[in-house]
Amino acid sequence: MFDFNYFTPTKVVFGKGTESRVADLIKEFGGRKILIHYGGGSVVRSGLLKRVTDTLDEAGISYVTLGGAVPNPRLGLVYEGIELCKKENVDFLLAVGGGSAIDSAKAIGYGVANEGDVWDFYDYKRKATGCLPLGVILTIAATGSEMSDSSVITKEEGLVKRGYSSDYSRPRFAIMNPELTMTLPDYQTACGCTDIMMHTMERYFTNGGNMELTDALAEGLLRTVKKNALILCKDPKNYDARAEVMWAGSLAHNGLTGCGNDGGDWMTHKLEHELGGLYDVAHGAGLAAIWGSWARFVYKDCLPRFKKFAINVMEVDESGSDEEIAIRGIEAMEEFYRSINIPTNLRELGIKATDEELALMAKKCAIGVGGEMGSAKVLNEEDMLAIFRASM
Repeated sequence: MFDFNYFTPTKVVFGKGTESRVADLIKEFGGRKILIHYGGGSVVRSGLLKRVTDTLDEAGISYVTLGGAVPNPRLGLVYEGIELCKKENVDFLLAVGGGSAIDSAKAIGYGVANEGDVWDFYDYKRKATGCLPLGVILTIAATGSEMSDSSVITKEEGLVKRGYSSDYSRPRFAIMNPELTMTLPDYQTACGCTDIMMHTMERYFTNGGNMELTDALAEGLLRTVKKNALILCKDPKNYDARAEVMWAGSLAHNGLTGCGNDGGDWMTHKLEHELGGLYDVAHGAGLAAIWGSWARFVYKDCLPRFKKFAINVMEVDESGSDEEIAIRGIEAMEEFYRSINIPTNLRELGIKATDEELALMAKKCAIGVGGEMGSAKVLNEEDMLAIFRASM
């Protein structure tokens, strides 16, 4: 195992009706003038936004609002939010929604707290020295951004999707009411479950040191999400299943399942970022469409981990060689994706990419990771292109 630092400063308030505590939490963390940042119409249609603003009005907390956050959140809206915060002297951000609103709020926070172009951080040109504090009311279990140090933004020019991580952006609080996720379309719920599992799998499939306890936590989390994703396919209003998935989403990406390893692989995410940037696909679906091809490309170089995953998570037949067990585990994972109506390749995702487009994505991915990257297997641009081609 490796030495590690584990930092999770976010205060979690979990359960039914917890959004009613938002004003007290904002006051607890020193907020006086708030930007409420949210996405599309669902937050408005459900009445959640009005409940939040009514609560702030009753508490005498001033606020301004900025909607419009979309999947694969855009840099243009981030710039708009930065200017609004500066104009209105905002000192605290409240993201109401899922990963898109939270990631966009984090980027706005960086832009307010630091001079210069906020895209510099996502383009790896410099590091942030602060971030405006933020809180979260979560409406979809998926990205784990409500407790993580990361955010992902898409720059419209060139359709470049990049992530940036810093402890400065970890939310001060996260309100998690599983009831708020019950109105989600089934596809979004399934994509969220896929993203949660992938955050854990990225940390699991490594050639670095690993801890037995961390592995057990990761495997238990994966089994839990797999079980409850299937329940939610049949019973979308099941509160307990919603709660299990929501808590798993936070634990999957707050660093817990990476303690003691080498930091994780993350190449499936990096490859998907190019899909999301170019084709604007749902993140979880894009991850699943890439994962099987990535796994078949790297498993021989990370065979003990793939065997362990196959047995402990996918519960496959243990007979045969290590390679045969590993392949059965990959196939079982793909079958699980299909069972929750999630694509397992780019054609199922609806993408008919030309070879030129695949080559462009591989080139942009290689640039984004600094040439090569990976833990299960280090991948270069040629490898990335081979995975994209196989995923067709």
